[in-house]
Amino acid sequence: MKAACFGVPLKVATYVLAALLLSFPAVAAQAQQVIMFSSDAAPVHSRLFIANGDGTGERPLLPLTGLDYSPSISADGQWVIFTSERDGSADIYRVHLDGSGVERLTDDPAYDDQAVLSPDGKTLAFVSSRGTGRAHIWLLDLASRRAHLLTPNSGSDFRPAWSPDGKWIAFSSDRDSNASHLPGRWELLQSLSVYVIRPDGSDLRRVTRGRGVAGSPRWSPDSKRIYYYETTELGAWYAEFGYEAKGSTQIVSIDVAEGSMIQHTTGDGVRLAPQPLPHGALGYLATVKDGNVIRLVQNDGSTANSQPGDIHGASWSADGKQVVYCKFSHPESPEVLPAFSREPGFRLVRLTGRMFFPAISPQGDQIAVTTGKKFESLALMKPDGSDRKIVFTNKDGFALAPSWSPDGKRIAFSQGMYFRAGPHPSGQVSLINADGAGLQSISVEGTNSGFPSWSPDGQQLVYEQDGHLVVFTTATNHRTNLTSPGAQRDNFPKWSSQGDWIIFTSDRDGDEQFRIYLIRPDGTDLHKLTDSPGDAHCTWSPDGKSLVFTSASMGFKDERALSNDAQPYGEIFVIQVDGTGLRQLTDNQWEDGTPIWFAEPLGKLASSDASQR
Repeated sequence: MKAACFGVPLKVATYVLAALLLSFPAVAAQAQQVIMFSSDAAPVHSRLFIANGDGTGERPLLPLTGLDYSPSISADGQWVIFTSERDGSADIYRVHLDGSGVERLTDDPAYDDQAVLSPDGKTLAFVSSRGTGRAHIWLLDLASRRAHLLTPNSGSDFRPAWSPDGKWIAFSSDRDSNASHLPGRWELLQSLSVYVIRPDGSDLRRVTRGRGVAGSPRWSPDSKRIYYYETTELGAWYAEFGYEAKGSTQIVSIDVAEGSMIQHTTGDGVRLAPQPLPHGALGYLATVKDGNVIRLVQNDGSTANSQPGDIHGASWSADGKQVVYCKFSHPESPEVLPAFSREPGFRLVRLTGRMFFPAISPQGDQIAVTTGKKFESLALMKPDGSDRKIVFTNKDGFALAPSWSPDGKRIAFSQGMYFRAGPHPSGQVSLINADGAGLQSISVEGTNSGFPSWSPDGQQLVYEQDGHLVVFTTATNHRTNLTSPGAQRDNFPKWSSQGDWIIFTSDRDGDEQFRIYLIRPDGTDLHKLTDSPGDAHCTWSPDGKSLVFTSASMGFKDERALSNDAQPYGEIFVIQVDGTGLRQLTDNQWEDGTPIWFAEPLGKLASSDASQR
């Protein structure tokens, strides 16, 4: 059965990819770089809707074009400002409330999002990763189309909001915070405070308490109070997944001049994106069993909820009579889609629908990939996503990170439970024939072993065992420690195509941050390649001279509680083996991970069957 989004078959995405790949012109070999990666949390489609203030009378604002999100209504009620990826990167657009007059306002390969128009309609405040790669508040003069940075700092800034009198901009920020990891895991938590600043960059100050999470500020109609949601760092993690008790958020307001606070909600529940409305009304997003709802609370305490759905980014008009928002749609089955690249020399392809750790066969005609709701299966498919078939399913755990033998006859992979705090459960490295037969384990029983990679001669594998790396010789079943056992976690090793290096990820610096290291197959010349925190999922270019990896170094692009992604901060980078030539390929609010680098010309990615449909 084909999945559908707002009436559009998702299977069309594969056809589009095939046509897109086949249409690329023949270029020099060095420009024919194709990287495939997983981006499961990113929606396939998101569409803007407009409704009455209580969520009734919903209607589409624009035709479905791909990804439209983060809408806001201008103070005069004439425009909806929104983010769209219809032309590649995330840029800012505006449209009238009747869907007419679509106009592009920004055009930059960086990430532009979360825009709001000043009360006089002359200046746009928005979030952008321009310059530093991190999210900061920028201002765009609509008359000249000149943009400048408003909030330079080493952290990240989100969700700007103009005061109705135009004198202030409020925003949330993780500056001056030191958020930790999720207890027992590796995902980053986020700490947020609300700040205010003058449009000329003066009088910056923090207005909230400076601990936990205070997000999505919006001003009262008289410009005296700021409303926001409040929770703990751990609460924001649970809130993004809709856990009403552990992720409970409260709507709070603070008097900007005096600092007096009022809590407007009580009890369990996830409440986000609050907006004070005329006559004492309050609108916000609330999480219920079947998704999110638009909730409108009148000053007499009466409450109206919209129909639930995958609703995000609610924004009311100044008079409270209309609300705009977007709805996300995720694929019901695996899809292969084109993706935007900041670097013209690279063509990007993303996997959605629960597909991770892709691996290309030596012949270039098949992709082995982890799939399934619980990462329990290995599947084979053509590079365009067609002819997918399951070759192995693990009923008791994961089936992760396949690696092809150089002759293409066998696949090594990880079978068990991983990514948990110690004591680690048993996990094993297994081999299976490409047809699904001949399953065997090669790791030591009782260890937590996984993430294998073949040597280019097919005689050895390197894999992780209880936090360090071992090399296994297939002819003798002999194991040798490549890195020494210790308190560190060495993982994701990959043997270069030339056989001269093994790349891996490790937290051996002792600061709980992962970075990328190189080591010779004989255990010599161990050294660190990257020094930014949160680098992982590294693999080689076909010629063994460069690497592609995922990095969290650019930080969050939005408030964690507003996401549905466990790690909404991973971007794809490439770097040369000597540590030079670092380039960022992706720049968005979704997690991009587990990349692979293709050796084949672009046209060969699309199967002949797909191109003829």
